Amino acid sequence: MTTYHIAAPDRLNTQVKLPASKSISNRALIICALSEIDRHKGSVLAPDAYLPDNLSDCDDTEVILHALRNMPPTIDIHGAGTAMRFMTAYLAATPSGTHTLTGSERMKHRPIKPLVEALRCLGADIAYEGEEGFPPLRITGRTLEGGLVEIAGNMSSQFVSALLLIGPMLKKGLMLRLLGDIISRPYIDLTIWIMNEFGAQVEWSSVDTITVEPKPYARRSYIIESDWSAASYWYEMMALTNDDEAEVKLLGLMDGSRQGDSSVRYIFSLLGVKTSFAARRQGQLTTVTLRKNHHCVPRMDYDFTGAPDLAQTVIATCCAMNVPFRFTGLQTLRIKETDRIMALKTELRKLGYNVVDGDQGELLWEGDFVSDTPPDQSINTYDDHRMALSFAPLALRHTIVIRQPQVVSKSYPHFWSDMEKAGFSISTP
Repeated sequence: MTTYHIAAPDRLNTQVKLPASKSISNRALIICALSEIDRHKGSVLAPDAYLPDNLSDCDDTEVILHALRNMPPTIDIHGAGTAMRFMTAYLAATPSGTHTLTGSERMKHRPIKPLVEALRCLGADIAYEGEEGFPPLRITGRTLEGGLVEIAGNMSSQFVSALLLIGPMLKKGLMLRLLGDIISRPYIDLTIWIMNEFGAQVEWSSVDTITVEPKPYARRSYIIESDWSAASYWYEMMALTNDDEAEVKLLGLMDGSRQGDSSVRYIFSLLGVKTSFAARRQGQLTTVTLRKNHHCVPRMDYDFTGAPDLAQTVIATCCAMNVPFRFTGLQTLRIKETDRIMALKTELRKLGYNVVDGDQGELLWEGDFVSDTPPDQSINTYDDHRMALSFAPLALRHTIVIRQPQVVSKSYPHFWSDMEKAGFSISTP
C-alpha cells in the first residue's frame, strides 16, 4: 500500500492554480449533453459539441464525460456519487437505449431509492439489478411527461439537482416539491443558477417548490471557475502555519461565487485567515490572497447543513488549533464515500483528539485528549478524497503519514504536486 510521509516547511508562500469546480463542471456537462440531443437526435455527446472551458480533470468529471461520449452498455462510474445521481436521471430521460449503471462496492451500498422513485413517478423505466434501493441500475431511456413530483429534502441535494437538470427536457416541465427540511440548499441554488445560465427557466415558486418550464437548453460557450472546496485545504494550511508572514495566492476564484463552499472564507475568518480579492466584479475570475489576521475564536459552533463538504477540513483545523467545537448538520456525512463521521473520530483519535458524535449529525470536541493512541498513527483515507485532503495540512502541527494518497484524484488530482511547490516534503518509505 502506498503511503506518503509529509513534512511541513517553515515558511508558507505560494501561488496555486486550483482545479476547476467539479460541482459546476458536472452540472454543466449534463446540460451541454442535453442541449445537443435535438441537434444530433441521439444521446451521445458528439465530437463537435460545445464543452465548458476549464473543465475539471478530476475523476468524478472524467467518468461523466466518458459516459456521455461513449454510452457503453455498462457504465461504471466507480466511486463518483454525483455521476451516479446525475447519470441516472440523464439516462432515464433521454432516448439512450438500455444501460446498466454501476459503480464501486461502496457505491453499491449508497442509497438511491428516493431518486429512482421520483423518476418512476415521471414515467422512467428503471430496475434494480442487485439490492433493492441501491445500484446497480438497469435504465431504459425514454421521453418523460413531467409534471409534479415530490422528494424528501433531507436526503441528498444531488437527488434534487439530478431531477432539476432534466426538467427542461420533460414534455410538461417539472414541478418539484421538497418535503421536510432542505439540506445543502446552496448546491440546489447552484444547479438552478447554472441551468438559467444555459437558457432554462427555473425558479423557486414557493418556499419548498421549484418550477422548471419545458424550454430546452441553449448551446453556448461557458467557463468554469476554480473550486472553493479545493481552496479550503489552503485555508487550513494558512490557519495552521506558524509563519506570521505567510501568503497564499489562489487563482481562478470569484467574489460572489454561487458555490456553497465559498462560505469557507467566512468560516476561516474566525480561525485567523484574511481573504483579499484582486478584483470584485461580478462574474470575473480573479486571484484570492490568503494571509493571517491573528484573530481566532476561542470556541466554534457552526451548522454545516449548507456546506457539508467543508466539515472535515474545519474539524481537523479546529482540533489542531485547540479550538473546541460543536458542529451540526452533518447527517449526510454517513452516506458519503465512507462514513465520514466514523472516519473522522477514528483518525483524529490517532493524533490524540477525543472527538465524539451526538444525535442527528453532531460532532463535538471539548478539548479532550486521549492517552491510548495506537502505535500505528498513519492516517487511513477510506477511499475518500476528503480524508486525505483535510488531514495532509495537519503536517504543520503533527507528524503525518497518509495511506492511499492517490484518492485525491477524485477531486484534486494535482494536490500533492501543489503541496510540494509550496515547500512541503512528500516522501514514500
